Amino acid sequence: MRIAIAYPPLKSKKGVALLTQNRQFQWFSRPTYIFPVVPATAATMLKKEGHDVLFLDGIAGELSDDEFAARLAAFRPDYVVLETKTPVVKRHWRWIDARKGMAKFVLVGDHVTALPEESMANSCVDFVLTGGDWDFLLSNLVASNGDASRYEPGIWYRDGGEVRSTGRFRLDHDLNSAPWIDRDLVDWKLYAEKNGNFHRTPGTYIMSGRDCWHAKCTFCSWTTLYPTYRTRDPVNVVDEIEMLVEKYGVKEIMDDSGSLPVGAWLKTFCDEMIRRGLPKKVRIDCNMRFGRLTFEDYKLMRRAGFQFVLFGVESANQETLDRFCKALKVEDVVKGCEWAYRAGLDVHLTFMFGHAWEGPREIANTVALARRLLAKGWAKTLQCTLTIPYPGTPLFRELEASGGLVTKDWDEYDMRRAITKTPLVSEGEIKCAIRDVYRGFLQPAALWHRLTSTRTLFDFGFYYRGVRSLIGHLVDFKGDRS
Repeated sequence: MRIAIAYPPLKSKKGVALLTQNRQFQWFSRPTYIFPVVPATAATMLKKEGHDVLFLDGIAGELSDDEFAARLAAFRPDYVVLETKTPVVKRHWRWIDARKGMAKFVLVGDHVTALPEESMANSCVDFVLTGGDWDFLLSNLVASNGDASRYEPGIWYRDGGEVRSTGRFRLDHDLNSAPWIDRDLVDWKLYAEKNGNFHRTPGTYIMSGRDCWHAKCTFCSWTTLYPTYRTRDPVNVVDEIEMLVEKYGVKEIMDDSGSLPVGAWLKTFCDEMIRRGLPKKVRIDCNMRFGRLTFEDYKLMRRAGFQFVLFGVESANQETLDRFCKALKVEDVVKGCEWAYRAGLDVHLTFMFGHAWEGPREIANTVALARRLLAKGWAKTLQCTLTIPYPGTPLFRELEASGGLVTKDWDEYDMRRAITKTPLVSEGEIKCAIRDVYRGFLQPAALWHRLTSTRTLFDFGFYYRGVRSLIGHLVDFKGDRS
């Protein structure tokens, strides 16, 4: 079989689509490309099984529509697989419909996992693979060669004029059985430089777990994909990191598990990294949650090569944290940032604005916390987004039931406008608050921390890219006070 895993170019005046492996879609003024671990694993699995595979990312490859179409047509695929998200799903429906008969089309991702019947009804797509283990499901689909009796749970398909399903997906696949990604097959260098998280390049992504051991945040679209948390063997993960360093010269690796495994897993991983001397060769980044690690844990991570740790804060208001089921106290945020900073880690924070129940005072609290952590140096970088209630999440169901959604036009769920009704504040005030947070990077105390922590040419390069990103974010969230 000939299988293409493809990302058609999505040209828009709004900017560049941040689509691959992204929990929250945005159009970025400055291109940022995230290495798509699960799609790349799918491609590698199919190649190892003897199939011809084309991995064609028209977005990261910065291809024109004609270039993309020519490469895809020349491959003559039997299957074309598209990862989609809510803000671009209608575009993907139109793209598939315009190529009916070219191949069998497959949609994957959190949106179609939440609403599989919708895509079957609104496009001529042949299959929808639900859940986060769609790399395994794709392997099963291709191997079944049209025999629906062999399909695993989680597959939607057409049977004559009927749409059928094999039931709810299961997350019972052994992640250790998946091969290491064939980085050459998926043209990993497309994603190795243009990524705002990378301090050193070339960089790349791995995933030690799918996806978050908390998996309860009501706004997170990936809880739709991964309600069950599983991990790879920590020694196997270190083996892969060592290969990436030795074979490809990778200088920085982002482990994009929703939350890096902790406890005994983390200790084994760190001890193995230290034993092999890898902290001298590569920088490790990860996602983490507050309130779980001790100061000693952070120090061990630093000795093991971790330097960049990303935390989701979302709000400085306890009511909001509780409503989002964050299982987090505001004081945990401050304490965790200080501990990580003192251990020598660069802390990156994410905040969300535009919650239905928050007013000017609550928004001001979050702005003040973000700016204070920047001024102290306890947060080195941060990112702000608008609250987007994605289909399939508890937040979406809550707002839909209460009439709290501005629209259900999926094109509008791209973080360019508020989707949640906010009766206490205007959209202009929300965007202005986001810009106030980003201006916190220009506080004298924050600038002083940047200056005194600069040690190498890598630091200067990172800060230069950071200034360009800051300008881009200020453009992304244009808005005036009302």
